[in-house]
Amino acid sequence: MAARIEDYAMIGNCRSAALVSRDGSIDWLCLPRFDSAACFASLLGDESHGCWRLAPADPTAESRRDYIDGSLVLRTEWTTATGRARVTDFMPFAGEQVGVIRIVEGIEGRVDFEALVRIRFDYGNAVPWVTRVDDETLTAVAGPDLLVMRSPVPVEGEGMHSVARFVVAAGEIVPFALAWGPSHLSPPEAIDPMIALEDSLAFWEDWSGRCRDVGEWSDIVRRSLVVLKGLSYLPTGGIVAAPTTSLPEWIGSERNWDYRYCWARDATFVLSALVNAGYHGEASAWRDWVRRAVAGSPGQLQVLYGLAGERRLEEYELPWLPGYEGSRPVRVGNAASSQFQLDIFGELVGAFSHAVRHGVALQPEADSVQEVFLDHLASIWRHPDEGIWEIRGEPRHFVHSKVMAWLAFQRASEQPRQAGSPLSARWRGIADEIKADILAKGIDPKRGCFTQSYGSTQVDASLLLVTLTDFLPPDDPRVVATVRAVESDLLVDGFVLRYDTRSGVDGLSPGEGQFLPCSFWLVENYVLLGRIDEARALFERLISLTNDLGLLAEEYDPRSKRLLGNFPQAFSHVALVNAAYSLARGSSATADVHAAPESTYPPGVRA
Repeated sequence: MAARIEDYAMIGNCRSAALVSRDGSIDWLCLPRFDSAACFASLLGDESHGCWRLAPADPTAESRRDYIDGSLVLRTEWTTATGRARVTDFMPFAGEQVGVIRIVEGIEGRVDFEALVRIRFDYGNAVPWVTRVDDETLTAVAGPDLLVMRSPVPVEGEGMHSVARFVVAAGEIVPFALAWGPSHLSPPEAIDPMIALEDSLAFWEDWSGRCRDVGEWSDIVRRSLVVLKGLSYLPTGGIVAAPTTSLPEWIGSERNWDYRYCWARDATFVLSALVNAGYHGEASAWRDWVRRAVAGSPGQLQVLYGLAGERRLEEYELPWLPGYEGSRPVRVGNAASSQFQLDIFGELVGAFSHAVRHGVALQPEADSVQEVFLDHLASIWRHPDEGIWEIRGEPRHFVHSKVMAWLAFQRASEQPRQAGSPLSARWRGIADEIKADILAKGIDPKRGCFTQSYGSTQVDASLLLVTLTDFLPPDDPRVVATVRAVESDLLVDGFVLRYDTRSGVDGLSPGEGQFLPCSFWLVENYVLLGRIDEARALFERLISLTNDLGLLAEEYDPRSKRLLGNFPQAFSHVALVNAAYSLARGSSATADVHAAPESTYPPGVRA
């Protein structure tokens, strides 16, 4: 049985990532890319579906773990009755080579260790053919995949897995190196584990050291930004929503999705966080990825893409995997890639406007691309859509989607390079038309707040993003009423639900955890309204949910006190970063709401 979601650590090298449990087991690893088939998949099943455990043989051994400062290099110190030892886990930066290195170091006395390696390609379905190459090298092959394992200690076959048993004394070092390669080529070249460790630490130290200070929250913000960097795909600049698939939003439910892809919406939010933190190089790479991914007809704009901008992400199920704690089905691919989500247009235009204001340049052709996309948006903004939450029920006229369409035209009309142009006047006119439509159809006449969709009396946490735009002034009664309605209807046990799943709006069975980004959005709303003490209290409560390594999943269940959903989740960490910067600025502003700082989330709002 897999560990609790919050008991995992992530290691990565900006090409893929692995999840390591507290007991030293790598239970999830996809090679060579985030979206490749897993070779260790026990996270969604059991040991028979692949894992790599490296820990003391003594089952009573105690451990403590941390990341080496500002990195994704995991350090676990083990204490037994006979001694102490340290295991350092990381994924090296070794050009095109992708794999995992684990280094065991003796600290005190002597410690008996055991390494159990059970490779199962194709998400736990394919048992490889294992061959001993020499005294220190094994290869495992199945279909197109090859893994090579190198270690100075003997690794022997036992049944359908491989085992190494050894003793490490104080001062001794025992490395293990696992690398992937195409099975039709020679195995990847050996690399020196200690040099690879030095190179990885140098990379992370240089990157995290450039993070802009956020006062008292600098450490947690830096950790979140390192997670975001770890979720980036170095060859293309894409950033995956999470390194996992099918970790459930509710234990035992069908709400299990594959998040190993790049969401166009996330692109805008990530761009904002990177700009706020001073990472203009990464913001530019992300901007370029978005530009390439959305190239073509605006009518073909997708919700999400593959790591290089791939468009075909057909969803299918893996029946041989029982799912995390029995949560089925296990899915690969994501059918949301074919959905119509109106809000993406506004978030893209808003993101690029935000980036330009903060010094990130656009390409010369950006204006013509924007014009084509806005012409298309002008013809479709009246249509219902599946919305930000990617519902699998009937499309609706979601208020958040309409406001994001307004934002696209409003931001475009305000761009300095468009000043005085006929296009600017046209776009401003369409923005005014959309705004009038929203105010006529998207306000609850009784409560005076925005509603989830036209004709509904329900509220939705996405409305917390609506109030962060300058669609209405922050002291407008409808803004204040919307925040109060979200507090009344969606604030449960101190955290914000996305919406009431009992309404049937999403076409799925009810029940899910509290979606953590929504609570961070409420922090920003409190800042906007001058409720700084409440913003600070909620932010502190939210960051207390991170695990011992500062990682967050997508959702949280306050009843079982467990993290839920794919892990670690980029959306949650982006929301944390932007809320921290907003709160830091707000704490230094006056209590007057008009003096509240520029919101950082979503990008492009409150220019």
